[in-house]
Amino acid sequence: MALFSGGLDSTLAVRLVLDQGIEVTILNFLTPFLISTSQQVTRTGTQFGLQSKVILLGMDYIHMVENPSHGYGKNMNPCIDCRIFMLQLATRYMEEINASFLITGEVLGQRPMSQRQDTLRIIDRESNLKGLVLRPLSALLLEPTIPEREGIVERDKLLGLSGRSRKDQMRLAEELGIKDYPSPAGGCLLTDENFSRKLRDLFSTTGANYTLRDVELLPIGRHFRLSKSVKVIVGRNERENQRIELLKEPHHYLLYPQSFTGPAALICGEVPQDVMILVSRIIVRYGKPDGTPPHTINVRGKFGQQQFQVSSPIDDESLEKLRI
Repeated sequence: MALFSGGLDSTLAVRLVLDQGIEVTILNFLTPFLISTSQQVTRTGTQFGLQSKVILLGMDYIHMVENPSHGYGKNMNPCIDCRIFMLQLATRYMEEINASFLITGEVLGQRPMSQRQDTLRIIDRESNLKGLVLRPLSALLLEPTIPEREGIVERDKLLGLSGRSRKDQMRLAEELGIKDYPSPAGGCLLTDENFSRKLRDLFSTTGANYTLRDVELLPIGRHFRLSKSVKVIVGRNERENQRIELLKEPHHYLLYPQSFTGPAALICGEVPQDVMILVSRIIVRYGKPDGTPPHTINVRGKFGQQQFQVSSPIDDESLEKLRI
């Protein structure tokens, strides 16, 4: 079984094992923090004639992100715990298909937190997969795994890559005729400073009361903290406005301009009228009022439809104090 991200490294790892005549099934985990790769997984599975399984990780995974045993990287990325979490889940599906070992596309030294010799050993041990995780791209730099020692996998047909450069992988892909792969780059939002700040704010202000929907809203729009219990999300373009409206829940308030072109705003939390007016002024700040004040803002919430009129936008200094 191959733990498969849809990227170049995992594609090459699968190909190196397939070329030894070994049957492979690919397994992909989708998280709320990862740019979706399910389509790439399906394409690769079809290309190589492989069975594939995609699993969406939910609140158990998010709770792990909130309290990782091995800590974070530079931002909110708990890379060691994340890997252990996924490998532990993978063991269940290995048993279902009677897989004898696991393949990953990890490259020694490519990621500073989770792809070092010492952390790879920790990950394998705590996943109860010691000796069963084959990393074909760096295998020659690592201790032989059980499938190598037993002769299931020919070690001399594996590679000894290390470091952050992808030039060797891209050269190998060209030699093997592999062309349909995404640009090599990290796709995890937890490594992003701006996203991490929003996630940290969510964890610190909601305690254990956040939901999966709260997490799904984090990558969308500009975020402002009005109080410990009230947050506002303002769309940056039409696509985000539509996304905000789609993700609105019954207890949210949706605000949008009636008399001019501008962003939608979602209020999470119970809010008095003065907060509605403040958010309306934020909408005017980012909108394009084409008439004279007052400007009309529509509100849709659990109490039905309302309207507010405001004369001026919020000033930039006040706005920056609210920004998450």
